[in-house]
Amino acid sequence: MEEIVLEANQITKVYPGTTALYNADLRVRRGKVNVLIGENGAGKSTMMKIIAGVETKTSGAIYVNGKAAEYTTPNEAIQHGVGIIYQELNLFPNLSVAENMFMTREIKKNRITIDHKKQNETALRYLKKLNLDVAPDTPVADLRVGQQQLVEIAKVLSQNAGILIMDEPTSALTGAEVATLFGVIDELRRQNITIIYISHRLEEVMHIGDYVTILRDGKFIEEKPVAEIDIPWIIDKMTGGHKIENLYERRRMGEEILLVRKLSLPKKSGHGFAVNSVSFSLRAGEILGLYGLLGAGRTELLECLIGEQKNYTGSIELEGKTIRSKTISGRIRDGFALIPEDRKTLGIFGNMIILENIVMSALSRFFKRFFLREKMEKAAAADVSGDLNVKAASVMDSINSLSGGNQQKIIIGRSLLTRPKILLMDDPTRGIDVSAKYDVYEICKRLAGKGIGIIFVSSEMQEMHAIPDRVLVLSQGRLKGEFMHEDLTEEKLVAASAISVSAGGERE
Repeated sequence: MEEIVLEANQITKVYPGTTALYNADLRVRRGKVNVLIGENGAGKSTMMKIIAGVETKTSGAIYVNGKAAEYTTPNEAIQHGVGIIYQELNLFPNLSVAENMFMTREIKKNRITIDHKKQNETALRYLKKLNLDVAPDTPVADLRVGQQQLVEIAKVLSQNAGILIMDEPTSALTGAEVATLFGVIDELRRQNITIIYISHRLEEVMHIGDYVTILRDGKFIEEKPVAEIDIPWIIDKMTGGHKIENLYERRRMGEEILLVRKLSLPKKSGHGFAVNSVSFSLRAGEILGLYGLLGAGRTELLECLIGEQKNYTGSIELEGKTIRSKTISGRIRDGFALIPEDRKTLGIFGNMIILENIVMSALSRFFKRFFLREKMEKAAAADVSGDLNVKAASVMDSINSLSGGNQQKIIIGRSLLTRPKILLMDDPTRGIDVSAKYDVYEICKRLAGKGIGIIFVSSEMQEMHAIPDRVLVLSQGRLKGEFMHEDLTEEKLVAASAISVSAGGERE
């Protein structure tokens, strides 16, 4: 049996309105790649943040090298040898590699002057360990994304971390960069560095992992050596337990309402495309599922449709007319509405009441000249709240008094007041309980029955079986599969969304 270097025991984390982790366990073996996997909302990120000191646990215990470790900040975690490399790189592009590596812990000649020569020499040692052939004084802005990822690893290693948490490290990398990263991970393993690897990509799990731990609905499900499992086993453990009921109902659909032709969006880094020549159509009353892993381009595609992204090419036609508007407000007037992925940051106005959150996107309907017709506004908000079965005593209550599921209903209700023809739903069941998920599914079916075209984004395989008439699969910005409801299987979703890396480092 390999040595357990870190153990998270019976970890529970409760947020207002939801329990992200419930008595969940994780055992991490020294010098191994320990993969943490689960569907969206399984609790992976929460567990990772607790181990890294970013979040504090509600209850439970963490043991490092067999001893209880109590820490509540990333700096305290690094003192216990635990460091984290985030999916979104945390570097200053205008500073050099060495300056980034020693940010906030600069090596000084005295109490005032930074010893840049010593920093560069120390940085170079760690860069060589990772076979990264760049000078320590190179500005980070001049590096490719994959090289920046290695700088992040070098930064954590330079803090004497023996346990590295890697959160979706390949999501923004090219095929060659993924191959390089896997080579680095192999070298770290030989140096007895411990890796906790969080990923959605099942092919990567089988390729790089030594042990796999499955979380589902915030609970520990099972752990196994990778040598003893296969992808069907992972799928079964990820989606087992309570199955999402198949709520699909065949219904009459109208004419084609939306036509997207060769839509492409360059990545912000300037390397490659977040959305790459995607074409599809949508009929009135159709629920179109959009499936893909993190980094697949799902959110970016919806941002192009709603007008948040403007640097795209291709065409968007609604009811046979090319969309010309370039602003979000213009797209809303055209007939688009978006339920954003990040409910807390982009969906609700936390300092406002329920009523204000509902009517915010349609305020012009409630004005007569310069006067707000408050009775009409309140009646509309109450109608929406009642129609969507929002559990609240009054629309005058704070939005923060609601559970996550009821907040999501409010966001949907706000979109409906704009009278949309196309409803874009970006992971609308993220972070809400099972009962609230079913409410969202029923709302989707009801709206589709009224002729609204719905694009339903999710990374949960079971949701793709629950309600969509048709499912599109994105991978690395490209459309890789299209399945009618009756032809869809979990195996087909995995195959279409998977990213394989060949021996030459190319993505296949």
